[in-house]
Order: sequence, then C-alpha cells, then structure tokens
Amino acid sequence: MSLARRIIPCLDTDGEWVVKGVQFGNLRRLGDPAELAARYDRGGADEVVVLDIAASRDRRPTFLETIRRVARALSIPLTAGGGIRCLADARAVVEAGADKLTVNTAAVERPELLAELAAEFGSQAVVLAIDARREGSGWRVWTRGGHEATGLDAVAWAAQGAERGAGEILLTSIDRDGTRKGFNLELTAAVSGSVGVPVIASGGAETPEHFAEVFDRGLADAALAASIFHENRVPIAGLKRFLAGRGVTVRMVEEATGC
Repeated sequence: MSLARRIIPCLDTDGEWVVKGVQFGNLRRLGDPAELAARYDRGGADEVVVLDIAASRDRRPTFLETIRRVARALSIPLTAGGGIRCLADARAVVEAGADKLTVNTAAVERPELLAELAAEFGSQAVVLAIDARREGSGWRVWTRGGHEATGLDAVAWAAQGAERGAGEILLTSIDRDGTRKGFNLELTAAVSGSVGVPVIASGGAETPEHFAEVFDRGLADAALAASIFHENRVPIAGLKRFLAGRGVTVRMVEEATGC
C-alpha cells in the first residue's frame, strides 16, 4: 500500500499578514494567517506551512507570535520558517508551536546548520527549502526570499542537504510561482531522483490536474500551494476527491467541508 500523498497549504507572510505575488514579487495581502490556517484544518489539509518570506531578506527575527497564533488554530502538523539562523532561533520556533522547521538562506550560508538541527530535533523535523530558478540547462538556488542568487546547483544542493540531515525538501520553482501554469515537473523529477527523502513540490499550481500530474508520475510526496486555496478556487476536500478518483492515495477526512 502506497503512502498517502499530502496536500499542504502555504501561508507566506510578511510577518503579520498572508501575502502572495508572482515569481516572489508584487506581493498583495490575502488575510489573517490564523484564520486561514483554521479554515484549512477544517477543510482537510494534511499539514500547513507558514513562512516569513521577508525575515531573511530584511535580516530580522522570526515571527514568533504569528507562529503561536497559527499553532493554536491547528490540529494538524505545522511547519514554520523564515529567519531561522541558529539553534536558538529554531528552539524558539518549536516552543512557539511548530512541529517542523524549514530553513533556506541560513543553510546555504552555513550548511552545518542542517546537521545541528537534525541532532537537536531529528531529521524528520528539518525541512530544507530550496527556491530554484532556471539557468541554462539546470537550476540555481536563490536565497533571501528569492532576491539573491547563489550560484549553487539546485539538484546538487538538495542531495547535499539530505546528506547533512534534512529529512524533507520543500522545492519551489521561482519560474512557476504564481503563474498558474502547473508545477515544474522537470525540476521536481531532477530533485526527487537525487535524494532519498520526501520532496514537496511547490510553485504554479492552479488546477486539480496539476496536482495529479506531479503525483501520477511519482515525482513528489506532497504538493504545496497558496493562492488557489486562499481564494478557494480549489477546495482541498474537492481536490482530494478528484485525486482519489485518479487513483492517487490521499488521506480523506470525514469532516472535511472544503470551506
């Protein structure tokens, strides 16, 4: 029996409000993170990811009060990140209510952080976020909320991150982010083939068929999206019914209402 594929709403925040843009720019406010999180919990989400997408860029502390508010609204796992630079930051995020931590910029700048986090919390709680943009025949890693190029090869960095202790890869295609063109299947396949840990596909989802594509081909263990859920264009319960009809194993929640 195959493991259930996970559907994960993402709450990108500016520290206080949920925001969304296109290719990491032109951000607009979409609502209160705790209210949206509660809606997704009722609606059948498997997990929620909440990110402070400006913390690393602005070099400021992580948004702990927002994490606390979101955690109180949830009965499902919460992954949180943005601005986590050291073990002390990570401990504060876990104490605020996160089940898993996600790191991006700090891990690129000091890869040893991944092993430190894994030793402290276990690899299952460490998510390496990779924001990748197409460059030539491959993809390069960008940090600080997609504003700073690193020169790192995204596929090689994913493999190194898993070796260093990351138990999961959150892979976002900057090229597809907010475009409504579907997940970047080529990028997702390349990264999935290079690691032995779960991969969460992110960036570009608009229709149930987009989720089916990334699951049907076995490219991702989970799929993450933002605005299609925030704007209720694709209710989670309805999406799961569609996927189940396509033969994708998903966790159906009896009380899910799709609201």
